[in-house]
Formats: sequence, C-alpha cells, structure tokens
Amino acid sequence: VRIITEREREVLAFVPEEYWSIIALLEGKIPPQFEARLARIGDKRVDNKTFRISNDAEAKEILAHLEGATWTVAKVEKRERRRNPAPPFITSRLQQEASRKLGYAPSRTMGIAQKLYMGVEVGDDGAVGLITYMRTDSPRISPDMMTAARDFIGKTFGDKYVPEKPNIYRSGKSAQEAHEAIRPTSLDYPPDRVAPYLSREELNLYTLIWNRFMASQMASALFEQTSADITANNCMFRATGQVLRFDGFLRVYMEGRDDKAADDEDEDEKQLPPLNENDILDLRKLTPNQHFTQPPPRFTQATLIKEMEEKG
Repeated sequence: VRIITEREREVLAFVPEEYWSIIALLEGKIPPQFEARLARIGDKRVDNKTFRISNDAEAKEILAHLEGATWTVAKVEKRERRRNPAPPFITSRLQQEASRKLGYAPSRTMGIAQKLYMGVEVGDDGAVGLITYMRTDSPRISPDMMTAARDFIGKTFGDKYVPEKPNIYRSGKSAQEAHEAIRPTSLDYPPDRVAPYLSREELNLYTLIWNRFMASQMASALFEQTSADITANNCMFRATGQVLRFDGFLRVYMEGRDDKAADDEDEDEKQLPPLNENDILDLRKLTPNQHFTQPPPRFTQATLIKEMEEKG
C-alpha cells in the first residue's frame, strides 16, 4: 500500500513541462526516405536535461535558422549489436509476463500454473506434470535439461541456433535457490502435442513457459546498427537504424515491455538507406513537435510485482 501511495503522490505532485523536438525527413541517393532528430545546436546538446527547446517561439527560430541549409552527412558509424535472450522464468517474472502478454492477474497465472504442475491427463500417457514447481526464485536449469534443450534446438532450428556454450543465468542476491527455474518437465510434450488436452488458458501459459525456456538456451540475435550524424548550418541531426542479421532466440520469443519509454528503441528499429560521409541529402520536410514531460505511470500488476521484486 505504501509503494502505491508514494507513487500516487508523485503522480499528483507532478507538473508537466513543455519541450519541443525537431524532426527532418531526408532523402539520399538511394531510397527509402528517413527521419533524423535534432541532437545538437552549436555546442549545446538537445536532450531535455542539459538543454531543451521549451516553446513554440524557440522552435520557429531554429526552423528559420535552417532555411536554405545544406544537409551533409558528417559521420556514419556501423557496429554489430548483440541481443541476449532473457533467462527462464522465476515466479515473479512469469507473473509479470503473463500479465503483459496474456492479461492474466497474478493469482490466475499461479492457479493455471498449479494445474500444469500437478498434472494434466495427456491421452494414453495418463496424468503428466507438464512444468516444474512454479514457486521459485532461481533461473537455474539442470545440466541434463540444458543438454536436452540444446539437442532439441539443433534438430528443430539448426546448429547455428545453438550457442557455443550453454547459457547460464545468475540468481538475485536474496534467492534461496531451492528449486530450478519454471520450465517444461520434458521436451517430449511440445505445446502442439498437448494442445488437445489443455484448456485455452492452460495452453497459453504452457506455450509461454515453453517458448521462454527454449529461447533462454538459444543463440543471441545479431543486429547491424547504423547511426549517421547530419549537419545543417550549425545544427547536428542524428538518424539511427538497425538491420536484423541473425534472428537467434527471437525466432521463438521476444520479451514483453511495460511502457513506451522505449522511444529510443523504436527509433533504432528503423532501417536507413546506404549513407556515406560527405553525401549531400535533400530535405523533404522539417517538423516541430510539441511534447510534455509525463508523470511516472501508475502501476499495473506487472510493474507492481517488478517494483516489489526490486525492493527485495
């Protein structure tokens, strides 16, 4: 109750502040058109912390200053970026992800998980406990299951999806580690095989646990990330984008996100055309956008569990 009350006080006390961003729509020799965001004016960095464009008049002044400017690519950087899989589920992470992806309340998630753990009638095989114990704080996986998962991944997706060494995940400091992570008890029961014997909710949760476990033992995804600095008069705009070079674990599973404070991540997902230093670009459009700072969000069940977990 105290955590929720403190957050509510923050929300009520919050005073929004105005700020503006300026986005240039540019075109090079080769399509597609792409967007770049104003990142620097002279030696001032536009990041809403050190310096912000705080009203309409300031934004218009910058637009006027950019009229007739030559848009030149000053620097292009390419680097490989690796995204690693998330660990297999512990109780709190299962509750968070089932809330994000399936819309299940934590109590409902644990009730369904209890049934999967206690056993489900699977045709001639009789009652089968499909998952390991669902109250655990450790992402540990038994060596036998790790080996079985690596074999399964190799046969199903190909050897390049199997990492050189097994992926091992560390527990939190306060973890008791009495049980393994939440995972399928046997790889003989993939979701499509047991689907006829499970309710829709049971199948949804079992599939989530299966996919998260499989992904945790797969190779990292590889991206080629490109960032370009573009100068116009004494302003510098930045464009970023990335291309997926190898999907790795993303072939099976992508972790949910709680909020869209991931604007930067969304920008990184865009694809840029081939750009070289000293290229001259055509400006197609220059757009000022008004924004207001946002209060910290009220809790969802997923973010409240996360907060409680982080506070121990």
